[in-house]
Amino acid sequence: MNLLHTSSPTLLRYLAGSLAAAALVFTLQTPAVAADVVTLRVGDQKGGNRSLLEISGLAKDLPYKIEWSEFPAAAPILEAINAGVLDVGYTGDLSFLTVYTAGAPIKAIGGTRSDARTQAILVRNDSPIKTAADLKGKKLAGTRAGWGQFLISATLEKAGYKVEDATFSALSPVDAKIALLAGSINAWAVWDPYVSYAILKDNARVVADGEGLTPTITFVVASDQAIATKRAAVSDFLQRLNKARLWSLDHIPEYAKNTSELTKLPEDVLARAYSAQRSSPIVIDESIVREFQEASDRATRYGIVARKVEVSKAVDRSFTAAASGSN
Repeated sequence: MNLLHTSSPTLLRYLAGSLAAAALVFTLQTPAVAADVVTLRVGDQKGGNRSLLEISGLAKDLPYKIEWSEFPAAAPILEAINAGVLDVGYTGDLSFLTVYTAGAPIKAIGGTRSDARTQAILVRNDSPIKTAADLKGKKLAGTRAGWGQFLISATLEKAGYKVEDATFSALSPVDAKIALLAGSINAWAVWDPYVSYAILKDNARVVADGEGLTPTITFVVASDQAIATKRAAVSDFLQRLNKARLWSLDHIPEYAKNTSELTKLPEDVLARAYSAQRSSPIVIDESIVREFQEASDRATRYGIVARKVEVSKAVDRSFTAAASGSN
């Protein structure tokens, strides 16, 4: 689950100064570790990569120590990497670009791709909106500078409209869900498991999705410093994540049950989301760079990303062998 928000300078200063007190920190090895053993500082969300590694059995026999810090969303993970407090984290593709273009010393080193249809624009079941063409003139909500805003802009464009032909309201997923149910917005652009929850529990309908519009990539990102000084640990960690993700595709019921216990999200919602997403490891190769470059250029045109980005410089493809070795 990736909750994409914009960066906060205040939060950055807070994280840099007091992360040790604010974050929940865990280790996967005993304290009696030799002083020269590398410690990899990893940002995570509840029910995220830590639990995936543990339930798949891939958190065992590490040749380094992992220090986990738990955050409520992806944005503060990026802030902490930027501040030098973390080495590795994960985030949605556009959220990563937003921080990268602001000058953060980070690179995308790997990641996963989900089915683009699991990014969707939802309406209430009683809404008169039936198709994307009906979104003109409506009030649409989503995350700013992330998948929500991008999907709204791309959907309107595909329908032959301008972005200005609808009203965009920047809302977090929690606030947008409340607003949709209350009728104060007409439609909501969001991703799974929010999509699955809205369909199963709130009787919402999908009127458009991200198929053909968005790469739907979640990147594993690392600081330039960690790439330079902890390469072996970073590479091994990425391989384990990729193997764990492949494991999850064959163990969806078990994975959903475990994550439900951690996050308190309904098990049926998670099972539906995982089955629909089919999140699989990617290798950052030329085709990924080309596809992401196109999405980045569109995001710049929509005003989501501040300036044009040369995607090939925002990724580190030297971990391609590590990613390939996990498939």
